[in-house]
Order: sequence, then C-alpha cells, then structure tokens
Amino acid sequence: MARFLSPTAEQQRIIDAVPSGGKLKIKAYAGAGKTSTLRLVADRLSQRRGMYLAFNREIAEQARRSFPANVSSGTIHSLAYRSVSPDLAARVGYPAEPPHELAARFGLAALEVPLATGKPVELTPFELGRMVVDGLGRFCRSADAVPAPVHVPIDEKIDPRAADWLRSALHPYVARLWDESRHVRGRSAIIPDVYLKVWAQSSPRIDSDFILFDEAQDSDGVMLWLLNQQTHAQTIFVGDPYQQIYEWRGAVNAMAQISAPEYALTESFRFGPAIARLASRLLALLGENVPVRGQDSIGSIGVDDPSLSPPVDAILCRKNVSAIWHLAVGVESGYRPSIRMSPAEIVAYADGADALLGSRRAYKPAAFSLFETWKDVQSFARSAVGADLLPIVRIVDEFGTDYLRALSQRVASESNSDYVIATVHRAKGLEWKRVKVVNDFLFKYVDGRLAVEEDELRLLYVAITRAQHLLDISDLRDDLMRLLAPGR
Repeated sequence: MARFLSPTAEQQRIIDAVPSGGKLKIKAYAGAGKTSTLRLVADRLSQRRGMYLAFNREIAEQARRSFPANVSSGTIHSLAYRSVSPDLAARVGYPAEPPHELAARFGLAALEVPLATGKPVELTPFELGRMVVDGLGRFCRSADAVPAPVHVPIDEKIDPRAADWLRSALHPYVARLWDESRHVRGRSAIIPDVYLKVWAQSSPRIDSDFILFDEAQDSDGVMLWLLNQQTHAQTIFVGDPYQQIYEWRGAVNAMAQISAPEYALTESFRFGPAIARLASRLLALLGENVPVRGQDSIGSIGVDDPSLSPPVDAILCRKNVSAIWHLAVGVESGYRPSIRMSPAEIVAYADGADALLGSRRAYKPAAFSLFETWKDVQSFARSAVGADLLPIVRIVDEFGTDYLRALSQRVASESNSDYVIATVHRAKGLEWKRVKVVNDFLFKYVDGRLAVEEDELRLLYVAITRAQHLLDISDLRDDLMRLLAPGR
C-alpha cells in the first residue's frame, strides 16, 4: 500500500469533516487506502484520545505499530476480556465439553429428520449438541437480548419445514446453555463470544474521545450495537459493503445500518485500470453506480486464456476442498506450495472419509456431516448441487486417505514457497502481485440464464481485488462472459 505524502481529494474531505464531532462512515473500496486515511484522521485529532478497533488481531497489531501515540489499538474481544470478571474470562481456557456429553446432560437423544431430498437422516446426540453450542455462538454475536429459534443453525441439506421445527425444539437448550455460561459461579468452559456478550450487556463505556472502527462491513450485530451505545465518543466506521463475506457467522452490514454522513474512498492504490474495470462491472451487478478507479501508474493485466497459464503468487479458491486439490496438484507437479490451512484441517478430511468408508458417521469436517456412508458422499459429489465435494472425493478414491495425511506434512512455509493457496475468506485483507482465481464459485442457471447470489458476487469481488499486477481468470472466463454480458 502506498504511503501518501499529502491527502487525496477524497481523504481531505474526510479530514475536513472530522472536527464536526459526529458519527461518520467511510465506504472504502478494495485497496483504497483506508488505513492511511485513518492515520490521517488520527493525526487531525492528535489532541484527543483515540481507540482503533478491528475484529482481526493481526490487523489490530499492525495498527498498534503504525498509528500515532494518541491512539490505542486492539480488538473488541480484547477490550471485553480485560473488562469482565477474571473468573469468567478464565473459563475460555477450560477444557470444552464435548457436544455429545452436553447432549447427554441436557437429555437430548438421537432423532430422525427428512432431508430436502426426502431421505430420512438420523441426527446424533453429538450433532444436536453441536447445534446447541453453535446456536449460543450465533446468539452471542447478535444484537438480541435473549436467545431465539433463529439463532439455531441448521444444515441446508435438511428439509425446510423440519428445519423450522428443529430450531424451535433446540431453542430452549440454547437458552439454558446461555444461562449456564454467563452465571457468576459457572465452572464450565465458555467460547470467547460469551464474555463479549456479557460485557456488551453490562452497558460498558469505552474510555476514548473517538473510535476508529475498521472492517465495519463484517462486524457482528453485538459489536455494532455496542458501538452505538458509545454516545460520548465520536465513532468513525470504515468498511467496504461489497467485501461483506461473513454473513454465515452472523456478521451484519454496518455500512447499510449506520445513520451517519457517508464519505467514499473510490481510488484503489493496489491495481491498475484493467483490474479496476472488472471490479467495477461486478460492483454494478451489486447495484453500485460509482466505479472503483485504478492507478494509471500500475501495470495490470487480466489473463483469460487457459492455454497461457502464467506463474502466479497466489491461487484463490471458494472452497476448502478445492484448495486441498490444488495443493495436491502443486506438490505432484514438483512445486513447493503453501496453503493457508492447518495440517489438522486437511487430516480431518482423511479421518472423516475413513469413518464414512467404515459406515460410521463423521462429525468433522462439516462438509461430511449428515452423510452416513462414503457412497452417499460419492453420489452427492456427482450431483449438480454437490459438485464442490468432487475434488476431495477424487483424491480419496484415487489415492486413499493416507495420501491426505502425507500431503498435510508437505506444505511449505509461505516465506519459502513458490506460491500460496488460500480460500477467498482467508485471503481477505491480503494482496499479491500475481493471482489466479479458481472457478469453484456457486454459479447457477435458472431458466437458461446464469444466476449468482449477492453473497457469491461479493466473494468474487474480494477474490479479483487481491491482485496487483496480473489476474488470471481463465478458469472463470466462460461464466464471467455470461455474467457480464450486456443486457442480461
């Protein structure tokens, strides 16, 4: 990211608006210098105490090193951890209660529900216990005062009517777990979201004159609610609504919900006009009329010919299984790839496949949940809706599960690798000179026309804006042509 000797016109408008003292929200496109802008804001408010807050610990640590002395930096979770009872905070380190043991303690027995296909499937006590724990997490991340059925996550493979019944049936157990988790004399383990929720419900006051809240588009509902209570401080929300990609864990688009004067950073300092034009066309599909502007001084090129296949610094995938497949391809081709995934995550696919091959249910990874045998996985992977599992099925069928375990030990460190493999979610906030985007996105055809959900378009926007100089979209060429065709 470029360091600015003087503010741009867009940055200057923001700096000039800061002394008003009211809330501000800054819509910052990918690579548009939001961190530099926040530093300029902090300099403008040098006589006041500030707090920079981010969801990601790594980003907060970077800010701690680069922001002026009048600004403290951290995550909202770190503020909560220091503020709640030490006895409550200590429970994060306690051994977690296994889901099946929680289910037994709550009296939850196995039950049968229909899948969307009509086939019945048994939900084991382990799965029911995990749904209760996940429901607690979703409640804690929401702005709601008490748990509700909507907080219980249900696998999308389950029939919708059965899913509604299941949410209502499990909701009382989520409420019970919440009561146990927040109780002052509790002795059980808690997840970090619990102490954040407990702190938020205590009406805390963040001791700062102004708050810089970064990556606001991915904030949880509880975070947004908490910051809106800080009426004593000027809060400046910064984010890109088109990089909101964590809805599945309860994130809300604060940029759409905040009522405050809005300013924009539309000039990206990451890439040149060629990548900016493609990003702007995706933004237009999302209803955005203002394009992102690239730098004429940065040479950027898009590659859409599969026969060229230039070397890259990063390969970005939609799915974990695709990332593992590309890791295998790289290793077998004699390269030293790195992958932004732990060895344990790769081994989990081997363990899960072994369980299913032995006709036992697999509880990890989540992609294998609700399958009863490996044949079920194979059949699902051959269907249109399950094609994203095909890479891992091919590896297991052709090479065996021990190959996955060996593969997990052949990952190079990023500093010593030929290139990095990552999912789009784990690439967010990062950039590389040369990027290839893999076509495992959820493109669908409805009545012969290509249809893409908004959350999928946002993922695609994040993916292509990680590139600085070269963007290889050859895998996506045909679908992108249909998606971006005039008059579609």
